[in-house]
Amino acid sequence: MISSFHIKQVRWSALFLGLSNLFLMIISLILIIAAYPDCAFADVFPLIVILLVSCLRISTMIPIAIAQRATALTIVSTPTETRAAGTLIRRHQRIRYKKWIRWTRIAFVITVLQFLAASYLLVDISKLVLEERTPNECILGLLSTNTTWLRYMVGVFIIMVCVVTLIQCFSGSDVLRWRSFYTNENKAWKRHYREVFDHGLREALCCLGRFKYLTVMEEDEVFSVAQLLGDLVSYRASGKGHLELLAGLALLRRESLMPKVQEETIEAPEELIQGAVDFHRFAEAAYTGPLLDVGRNPILFLCAWLYRQGVMTPWARKRLPKLKGDNWWRGHARAFLKYVNLPADSLRQGRVCQTRCEAAYFVVVLHDVKSVVICVRGTETPEDLLTDGLSRECLLATKDIDGLIYDNLIPPGSTHYGHSGIVESARDLYEQIDGNSENKEFQEGRLLTSLLGAGCECEGYNLRVVGHSLGGAIAAMLGLKLYGRYPRLHVYSYGPLPCVDSVLANACSGFVTSIVYDNEFSSRLSVASIMRLQTAAMLALTNDADADSAIMHKLARRFLSVTNYLWNKHEEEPPASGSSSSSMRRENKHDNEGEPMHVRIQEPDEDFNLWDDMDMYDSSDDHRDVRDPSNRFSNPFYESSDPENSRASFMSQFMQAMPSRKDDSSEDFREMFLPGTVIHIIPENNSFHTPLYKRWATPSRHCGYEAYVANREAFMDIIVSPVMFIDHLPWRCSHALKKILEKRKRQRASDGVGMSP
Repeated sequence: MISSFHIKQVRWSALFLGLSNLFLMIISLILIIAAYPDCAFADVFPLIVILLVSCLRISTMIPIAIAQRATALTIVSTPTETRAAGTLIRRHQRIRYKKWIRWTRIAFVITVLQFLAASYLLVDISKLVLEERTPNECILGLLSTNTTWLRYMVGVFIIMVCVVTLIQCFSGSDVLRWRSFYTNENKAWKRHYREVFDHGLREALCCLGRFKYLTVMEEDEVFSVAQLLGDLVSYRASGKGHLELLAGLALLRRESLMPKVQEETIEAPEELIQGAVDFHRFAEAAYTGPLLDVGRNPILFLCAWLYRQGVMTPWARKRLPKLKGDNWWRGHARAFLKYVNLPADSLRQGRVCQTRCEAAYFVVVLHDVKSVVICVRGTETPEDLLTDGLSRECLLATKDIDGLIYDNLIPPGSTHYGHSGIVESARDLYEQIDGNSENKEFQEGRLLTSLLGAGCECEGYNLRVVGHSLGGAIAAMLGLKLYGRYPRLHVYSYGPLPCVDSVLANACSGFVTSIVYDNEFSSRLSVASIMRLQTAAMLALTNDADADSAIMHKLARRFLSVTNYLWNKHEEEPPASGSSSSSMRRENKHDNEGEPMHVRIQEPDEDFNLWDDMDMYDSSDDHRDVRDPSNRFSNPFYESSDPENSRASFMSQFMQAMPSRKDDSSEDFREMFLPGTVIHIIPENNSFHTPLYKRWATPSRHCGYEAYVANREAFMDIIVSPVMFIDHLPWRCSHALKKILEKRKRQRASDGVGMSP
């Protein structure tokens, strides 16, 4: 079996390391024989350790190569998977991958031993030099010997030990080249990385205390996330590696220090800004774990979290409400109430410890503002990350949107879809607080019924659902289910994930408000946007001016021009009645506060697919002039005025590797959009050259902000920015909202003074 793979399949780094370790074995053996009569065992011990580690390294390279080959052949020989054979094929692949990963873990341990042995050798030689021992002793005696070849051998040995150890640390444990088996087969690469991510995720969850995932052989939520991540590594089929993708992203960031921003001239209504300010603290307080304190107090976060949890006053636990999954001293309930500064009797229900697709939440009653607030926590636990990763679309049932259908906001019988993990979490949360959605009447014994029902404690109160990040998206989806049952409903989502199709996103504009702070990544994060970001990074990395511009244009149009495609499609086809045009309304249909604010927003077709209809455009537009502005692709990261500045000789190969409508259905990623009215907060004096450590904390008090009603299509692509993750911190959005209100109050005061006689 060893002779069944060719020398061309061996990595150059593995070949070099194998020969180098063999060379180290021979040299160390010669030096031990030459030095042992004059040296003590302790002085020769580093040479013995290096000899043994080199032997182990060579002895593990052969079984690793055999396991690699068996694993790769399992992937290559796998037929098209069906439901009937999927379980058996998966079990066979997992057994092969477990064997390969077991050997890679052994190789990692050997690499650590090799690094320690090299460090021990250098430390031992340094001690001999610093102690000024006589030249006749041990290794120093070999360096000072009159035998030239032996003196050179010692110097080469020391250099080789350091070089081989460093190369081993950076090259990894693989012996064979995966590309020699998978070549440019897109499906093979995706199956390979699906298994790699699956094992990696399970091991990470096991390290975090989730041991049950390690022994699961069936398709579960971890497998679904791993399958999605494997699909996102499709650039490997084009001949590019991970480091090249990172280099492309770095170039993308350099070329987009001032990204294109759509002109947003409609200021956000002040009542929406005021509501977002009032309820933001509840969305932030839902993070009762240590994550919030890590951001606010990077050094003393543990002390701050324990103080919020009330660890020092456990005798007060009986005065606090008992939440599902809370610790015995009820620390999460205390942390939430302490942050929002509310008495214990205002917290009526909640859940902290949850499993996959179960959201942590808190329900509070505010008698002073006549509101019942449902606070949904964002991503804080590994289970939340699994919910984030279940980002493929799923069809929505009629009971999920029956309130919108009943009010004629969407046509009955139409098909709609959403983020599968968020939809499942919203359904579970609805069952927790309101009961069976098939019955539009109030359910006896349910929380919201007992609070907002006729003759109940909170009859006539407003219902507010708030959340940040994942919690904001779940809150919006929960609002779709609650709409029509509670007339005073409004949802505030801060930095939510795109989670619904465009028709639903526009239909809920009257009772859902999504707030996006500057360049935060979460509101632009979807499978389709990641695919386009990968393509943009590859285009930025390659700059061959002799590349075929027609091929490059076809590739760019397929992956980067979705926004342009959306607008052109509506220019060619008249909009259908009912759902083709929409108006964003600030008020709920059942809440007669304020007049409607009509904003014309183009929206894509309900059945829009990222890859559908692109082949038609490819075939019909091949003879069009690429310099025609109407045929120019839209790239939010980089825009070149020279049509001859084409990108790369690898385009034809990349086109074959990238998905098209003829590939299997797993490639069809539907576009997701932000729900409701989208408010975009933009700093007035945003500087891309501000050091990163200064951007972590709350911005300066002198920094001004503007808030606009934005087009949701402007958030379809990820903007590579040094602050894309820091902008997602919840306190930055809160600070900006307060500054906007203060600025508008000052403007009204100055206008009043100017108009007074």
